[in-house]
This record gives sequence, C-alpha cells and structure tokens, in this order.
Amino acid sequence: MPRWDTDDWLTPAEPMEQSLSDIADALDSAPPETNQGFGPVLHNPRFLVLWGGQIFSQLADKVYLVMMIALISQVFQVSDEAIGRWVSAVMIAFTIPAVLFGSLAGVYVDRWLKKDVLVGTNLVRGAFVLLIPLLLAVNQAAGSLFGVPGGFIALLLVTFGVSTLTQFFAPAEQAVIPLIVPRQHLLPANSLYTTTMMALLIVGFALGEPLLSWCDRALFSLNPNWTFGSELLVGGAYGLAGLLLLLLRTGERSQPTTEQQPHVWQDIWDGVRYLQKQPRVRNALIQLVILFCVFAALAVLAVPLAAELPQLKPEQFGVLLAAGGIGMGLGAVLVGSWGQNLPTLVLTRGGLIGVAASLGGLALVTQQLWGAIALISLLGFFAAGVGIPMQTTIQAETPESMRGKVFGLQNNAVNIALSLPLALAGIAQSVWGLSTVLVILSGTVLVGGLGSSLISEVGVVTSSNIKKR
Repeated sequence: MPRWDTDDWLTPAEPMEQSLSDIADALDSAPPETNQGFGPVLHNPRFLVLWGGQIFSQLADKVYLVMMIALISQVFQVSDEAIGRWVSAVMIAFTIPAVLFGSLAGVYVDRWLKKDVLVGTNLVRGAFVLLIPLLLAVNQAAGSLFGVPGGFIALLLVTFGVSTLTQFFAPAEQAVIPLIVPRQHLLPANSLYTTTMMALLIVGFALGEPLLSWCDRALFSLNPNWTFGSELLVGGAYGLAGLLLLLLRTGERSQPTTEQQPHVWQDIWDGVRYLQKQPRVRNALIQLVILFCVFAALAVLAVPLAAELPQLKPEQFGVLLAAGGIGMGLGAVLVGSWGQNLPTLVLTRGGLIGVAASLGGLALVTQQLWGAIALISLLGFFAAGVGIPMQTTIQAETPESMRGKVFGLQNNAVNIALSLPLALAGIAQSVWGLSTVLVILSGTVLVGGLGSSLISEVGVVTSSNIKKR
C-alpha cells in the first residue's frame, strides 16, 4: 500500500510517471467484493476510473452538438433564415467519419495500447475544441470559399476531426471493459455503462444550453473580452477525461515486433470471418443493429408523434425521447442488479417481445399523451433487456486479440443502422402514416430479432455436434 505523501510521489528521474503510478497503486488496493449486482463493479477501482472518463467524455460529446448549434445561431445564421441547412452540414460532418472509419479504427485499436487510445483521443479532441475561437477569428478574416464563410468551414473541419477521433475512442472503451472487469461482473458493468450513457444523453441535450450559457456568463464576468466559455467547458470536459484515464491500468503490455503487420483490410476481413464462425457473437451484433435502427427511427418519428398528440407541439418531441431514455435507464439498473440470475436467452427474447409489443401498442395510442409516454418508457425498459446482455456477450466471447476489430465492425454497423432510418423513417411516415410505420417496426423486431436468435442457437448446436464427432 503506497503512502499518500507528496514527498514520496515524485522522484527526480520520472516525476509525472511516478506520481500517476502511485495513485493507480492506491486505487488498485481497494478491497474486492464478491456479491452480485453493482457492488463488485462499484468496488472495482479500475472500472471507476474508466467510468469517470466515460462521464466527462460522453458529456462533452452531447454538449458539443448543442454548442455547434449555438455557434451557428450566434455567428452564421442570418435573421429570418432557416437554421436547418447549417445544422445539417454539421451533422453530415459528424456522421461521415462514423461510416468511413468505424471498422478501420477497430483494427488499429487492436494494434495499439488501448489506454493510449483512450487518453490520446480525449486530449486531442479537447485541443480541437479549444482551438475553435482562434479558427473562427482567423477564417472570418479570410472571407469565404464558394460562398461558404471560412469560419463555418473551420467548424466543419473541427467536427470532422472530433468525430474521427471518437471512432477510435468507442471500440477502445468497449475493448477495455473486459480487461478490467471479471467475466462474471460484465453484465452489471455494462448495465452501469448504459445507464450512464442514457443519463448523459438526457442531461447533455436538456441541460447543455443552460450549462453553456452559464459558462459564457461566468467567463464574461471575469473579462468582457473572453467569449470562449462554451469552448472551455466542452474542451475542458474532454481534457479532464483524458487526464483521468491516465490513471487507468489495463494490464496491457506493449509488444514490439519486427514482423510485418497484415494489411488493415486483411484485419477487417479477419473480423468478418470471426463473426461468420461465431453465431452467438454474430446474433448479438444483429440484435444491437436492430435495436439501434428502432431508436433511430423513433427519434425521427417522435416529431410527427408529438404533432399528433393534442398536449404537445412538434418541437416538444424531446419529452417523448426522454421517456424512452428514463425507461432504458431503469431497465439497465434492474438488469445490472438481478440480470445475472436469469439466462441470457430469457432476458433477450423477453426484451424483444416487449419492444415489439410496445411499438405495436404505440401505434394504437398516437392521440393519447400518457399512453404514448408509458409505452415509449416500456420500449426503453425492454430494450435494456436486449442491448445490455448482447453487448456483454460480445465482450465475453470475443478474444482480446479480436475485440478491436469486432467492436470496430459493430461501431460501423451501428452507425449505418442509425443513418438509414434517419433517412427513410420520415419518408415512410409521410407515405404510409405513423401507425403503419410503427407496426412495421414492431414486425421487424419480432421477425429479425427472434429469427436471428433462433438461427444462432441452431448454429451453436450444429457446431458443437461437429466438434463432438
């Protein structure tokens, strides 16, 4: 047990490294717990460090988009002009790296130390955000390019860079969890991870604007010439995440080799072939893709649903999405506390049936506010019973050498799954109507989700019989 004395933290040879090492040693010395539920996870100091990094990093992710919209409104939007085209450009810049680099990032996550990826991506994202005020000033002075203000081009480039680094951070974070959490505690760890993600989603979008405004006012009160309070908040959150993750111990060892690394596309293909040979992991990935498709479609359909509900206006669609987030958070807490006592098949198939039933019921109550809120909450609740066990299955059954590739493919597939409903759900609703689209989504969950689950079980039984022979 190291002494918490500052004189012993630092040595002339390597002061920063020794200080961090002593802090990490002290964190790792916490007594282990053996009980079920969240107890062992909350007493795992290495997971607590990762969890703290997740909180700051994901909060910065959510508030970043709110900050971009605020900057567009303040700097670029002309009076009486629709803000939509400016926001769409930012969203495209944020989405393209997710589609282009998701799988590629996973390959490099397997080749690099994951702790370095977690720390580096947060620190560099923080630096990018803190550069925004300078870039705006320089590019606005430079004029425009093809009619687009130089400052806005700078925002798009920063957004593209932040999103590209996020594609490396996401698979590294998922791959680290099974390195620092014992297999038997992965389910509550993922439950806590999901609960935090949903809470930050609500907090980030609901409180992002007040937080940014407060930070701007606080900095202005110190010096009227300081107008970079928003950038300081978001960039500082990324920076804090990176500094906190410096304390993380993953147990990885760098293994320098003189052998030539395979081509990245070969590594990506290895990940695809691994999924082909592992029906349970493949099924888990399919279930997650279907789940994200449903939530992406719901994000689009929430606007016309809010318009049909007598008590809401279209711009108040966030109330419906918040209900889904609260339901998922409650479901995650229950899965983390008692889910280990239930077979994975019971959780996931029950969750799939619950999601499908909630969507079908929602199609019948498009004129009833509290009925819609209750069913969307149930949808989120049952979704936790699918998403958390499936994410845990991927982590537990994928070997360490393949996790980056598999999580990269997962990241790629999920981002494509998010993009398609965003493009198609609104068109389908305008052609067939809201209730019909909700029924189609319900059928997709039942046929696609349960069908994939049954096929995967047949594949597992078949492969086990082949091995016995």
